[in-house]
Amino acid sequence: MGNLFSVKDKVVVITGGTGVLGSCIGKYLAAEGAKVVILGRRKDEGDAIVKDIKDNGGEAMFLVTDVMNKEVVEQNCADVLAAYGRVDSLLNAAGGNMPGATIPPTGTIFDVKVEEFERVLNVNLTGTVIPTQVFLRPMVEAGKGTIVNFSSMAAFRPMTRVLGYAAAKAGISNFTAFMANEVATKFTPEIRVNAIAPGFFLTNQNRSLLTNPDGSYTERGNDVIRQTPFKRFGKAEELCGTIQYLISDASSFVTGTVAVVDGGFNAFVM
Repeated sequence: MGNLFSVKDKVVVITGGTGVLGSCIGKYLAAEGAKVVILGRRKDEGDAIVKDIKDNGGEAMFLVTDVMNKEVVEQNCADVLAAYGRVDSLLNAAGGNMPGATIPPTGTIFDVKVEEFERVLNVNLTGTVIPTQVFLRPMVEAGKGTIVNFSSMAAFRPMTRVLGYAAAKAGISNFTAFMANEVATKFTPEIRVNAIAPGFFLTNQNRSLLTNPDGSYTERGNDVIRQTPFKRFGKAEELCGTIQYLISDASSFVTGTVAVVDGGFNAFVM
C-alpha cells in the first residue's frame, strides 16, 4: 500500500496562503515533498514564503490573487497548469472579518453595517466557491483530486459578536457537504471534498481580540480558554497533520466531513 499519508509530488494550491495558518501549512507540505502554490494578495509576503520553502529544499510558487474575482482565479489556475500540468489539491484558506460585520459588546443587531456583512460573506463563502469552481475543473479532467475548505468553531455555535463571519463559516460547512455529494455522484468518487474547523489559533486577525499587548488574555480570550479543555490556544503547525490526512490516500473513503481541530472546545460542557 505504500505510505498512505504521502503527499510527495502532489500539486497543492492554497488560497489565503500568506496568512499565519496558510503559510505554516504550505511550508509543512513543501517539506513533505508537495509542490505548493501560494495564492494571496500580498506579493512581498508570498515571495518571502516561497523563498523560505526553496531555501529549505522545497518546491513552491506564489501568485497574486483575488478570490472574489473569477477571471483572476482562472488566470491563477492557467499559470499553475502551465507550471505543473495538474492540480491535485485545493485548500481554501482565504477568509477574514470586518468590524462592521460584528456586534460590539455594547451594541445590537442594529449596529451591523450591511455592506460590511456582505463583504465578509463574500470573502469567506464566495471566496471559497469561486476557487472551488475553477480548480475543480482540472481535477475532473484528471479524474481525481481533493479539496479542503476552512470552516470554524463559529459554524457549530452562534458565537457572540461575529455575526457575518459565523454565517459565512456555517455556509462553508454546508457547501462542503453539498460539494462532496455533487462531485462524487456527477463526476467521480476519486474527488473528495472535506473541511477543517480550527478551534482558536492566534492569527494576525484575532490576536488583538484574544490577547493584550503584554500577552495576557483579554476577557474574550479568557472566555475561550475557559471553554477549551486543553486550556490553551492552538499552534498553527497543529493543523498540518489533519490537512495531510485529508489530502492523502489515508482518507480515501472520507468525504463531506468537517474535521475539528480545537483542543476540545466544541466538546466542552459546563
